[in-house]
Amino acid sequence: MSIDEATLIYDGDCRLCQASVDWLRLKLDIAAVPFQRANLERFGLTHEECAKEVIVHTSRATHRGAAAVAYLLRARGNGLASFVITASGPLGRYGYHWVATHRNSLAITLLTRFLERQR
Repeated sequence: MSIDEATLIYDGDCRLCQASVDWLRLKLDIAAVPFQRANLERFGLTHEECAKEVIVHTSRATHRGAAAVAYLLRARGNGLASFVITASGPLGRYGYHWVATHRNSLAITLLTRFLERQR
């Protein structure tokens, strides 16, 4: 599947982020660029914004954090996971924040390794 109008902006220094992009690309053709190398002005974004959370920019909307993850999962064909993140509201946003701030935890290290093996 391709989502031509979408650009994924992620942390290129984050191993989980890179593994997630690679995993997405197994089923989804998407433009993805590390925020450290992106022309952020083109998207109306700042370095500070992109350092805090993953962003998906489309011609219609900009999705951030948990909403961006839900958007990508839905586009990849993982509708149930997308629904759970979206429907859980604050819990989904908290979960995203926890993952983003605990990248070096055992749970996230294991998730990263799992995603890396999916290539």
